[in-house]
Formats: sequence, structure tokens, C-alpha cells
Amino acid sequence: MLFFFVLPLLTTVVISFWRTESYTIIHDWNIDNYVVLLTKHTYLVFLGRSILMATAVTLISLIYSWPIAYFIAYAGGRYKLVLVLLTSAPFFTGIILRVTALQQIFGPIGIINTALINLGLKPINAFMYSNFASGMGLVYLWIPFMILAIYLSLLNFNFDLLEVAKVNGASPIKAFFEVTLPLNWIGTAVGIVLVFVPTLAASITPRFLGGVNGALFGNILAHQFGATGTWALGSAMGVVLFFVSIIAIFLVWKTVDLRRSGFTGGDI
Repeated sequence: MLFFFVLPLLTTVVISFWRTESYTIIHDWNIDNYVVLLTKHTYLVFLGRSILMATAVTLISLIYSWPIAYFIAYAGGRYKLVLVLLTSAPFFTGIILRVTALQQIFGPIGIINTALINLGLKPINAFMYSNFASGMGLVYLWIPFMILAIYLSLLNFNFDLLEVAKVNGASPIKAFFEVTLPLNWIGTAVGIVLVFVPTLAASITPRFLGGVNGALFGNILAHQFGATGTWALGSAMGVVLFFVSIIAIFLVWKTVDLRRSGFTGGDI
């Protein structure tokens, strides 16, 4: 952990306080990179767009994953492992191939628009190279993590508690929000973090599906290490993303009540 995580992170922090000229890092200590990020409207817009995108992708993944994870845990029987593995099917191939597959769905001559044309309707160009396309692509990529986290939590859940709640007059919806969700909130919280954090720093999916209109903070960050060669500014952007992720993790952690989640250990 020290060698592969802490040391690279410290290196990034150090470089973020230097400056870059003509693709050369100059050891000139300053906070100019952070001043640019916190005062220049463009960077703030892209950061806000990334936070909103990560929030939306996380909420969609959460709503979509709960029924799937619940079905597998409750009715999967001896096929539970197979069903869980099938939810990870997108990871059987590389990310470029996965994104390309989505282009064949949302693109101008993709499956959706081809079907509309065959029905005599006009194609919908807004599907491709937009925030919608980026969002759907990110949901498609990260939703297996959410399903897995919730499913692993449900494995230890006693479904007989729902029958008890039903006997005591609780509706299915009320039983879910007062019994199922609280007792499995830790797994849900883990899933939220596993989807929110990588979406916040996403660059490949928005690049291929979002285009110019769907670019996120991660795209601008990657640009600093590529065409512009402003590595110091890119490092500062990485540090900003790291702190935003830490804040998000802290907020999720504050929602976890170990006792309400069924924790029966000693010290909390």
C-alpha cells in the first residue's frame, strides 16, 4: 500500500505545487495551479459536471441494482453464483470494446436509430455524443460493482424478517425501507462508493460517447498529461479529485449506523 498507493499520491501532490514550461517540470514551489483550478470558470464547470454525472450514475445504478441483487439472493437458488457472474459479463472484454458496443446502440446508424428509420421515424441524434450517452455508458460499466456489493450484503440477510414485518401490518414497500434497506445499508454504501469514485474520474467513456458536449473533468485532466504537457496542473487536478472523493466517502460513511445495520459486535 505504501509503495503502490501512498508514494505515487505523495509524488502527485508534490508535483502539483510545481510548474510546467515546454513539457518540462520546473521545481518552483507555488500554489498557482490550485488558484487556476479554483478561480477559472471552465475548470469549475467541468468539476461540477463530473460531480453531477457521478451522482446521477450512482443513483441510477442504485435503483437498478437493488431488484437484481435481491432477486439473485432470494430466488437464485443454486444458480446464484452463475447469475452474479453474468452481471459481470461487460468485464469479459476490454473497456474500448465495451464502449464501442454502446456506440453501435446509440450511434447515428446504431440499433435504436436504425429501428426508428425502419419504422418511418426520424433518428434521434441526441443519443450520441451527449451527457445522456456518457451517463448510460458509465452505468453500464460500473453497475456490476453495485450489484455485487448489495448481493454480498443480502447473503447474510434473514428474509424471514420480511414475513414478520408483513404479519405486523407492514406493506412490502414499508418493509423494504424499514427492514431490508437498513439491515443491508453497509453493502449499499460500499456499492455507492465503488460507483461514484470511478465515475468522478472517468475519461475514456465520456471521450468516446460524450464527445465535446459530454466531456468531464477527467477528460480535461487527461489532456494535461497529453497534448498540453502541463503535468503540474494535471497533478493538481488529480489532487482535487482525490479530495472530492474523500469528501464523498466521508458523507457516505456518516450515513452508516452499525447498530441499525445489524452489527452485534463489541466496541463501535
